[in-house]
Amino acid sequence: MSSEDLLGAIEHSTPAEWMRGAVAAMPIVESVHVLAAVTVLGTLLIVDLRLLGLLELREAPRALTRVSRELLPLAWLAFGAAVVTGSLMFSTSAHSYFFNTAFRLKMLALLCAGLNMAVFQLVTFRGVASWDVNALPPRAARVAGAVSLLLWASVVLLGRWIGFTKGYDFSIPDGVDLGFH
Repeated sequence: MSSEDLLGAIEHSTPAEWMRGAVAAMPIVESVHVLAAVTVLGTLLIVDLRLLGLLELREAPRALTRVSRELLPLAWLAFGAAVVTGSLMFSTSAHSYFFNTAFRLKMLALLCAGLNMAVFQLVTFRGVASWDVNALPPRAARVAGAVSLLLWASVVLLGRWIGFTKGYDFSIPDGVDLGFH
């Protein structure tokens, strides 16, 4: 099956037809998507600030393991809601989204955020016992936190960019010379 066939099948699926046909579907689904994305960003912001050593500067910081245990289930639940609602929105105009630069960059930022988290969990987090409570996190943890903040902020900004660029063709028409020689 070619990508064109797959995108066409997605656009003609039952969820896509429902999204396009129900008057309230898109605003409700998009609102839930935004709330879910903000929840992901907010919960991970707290964890990342703890990794950067910037949380609770006036007193002994709470253990990263405790902060993670309290917040990451909510982040995962919100991420799941964002994936479902994002998929529903994608289904309405799969071709338009798939070829949109902002959409592609958002997907790349999501992939990089996942890889950053995986590397942190599999490598850096293994030594958490030595810095969990009363020590500044090691450089690798601080870098992971900073990269996470950058990537998740990028996901949100690119998500907004999609709304302003969906459906536009920014390709340079044949025969147009921009003079970059």
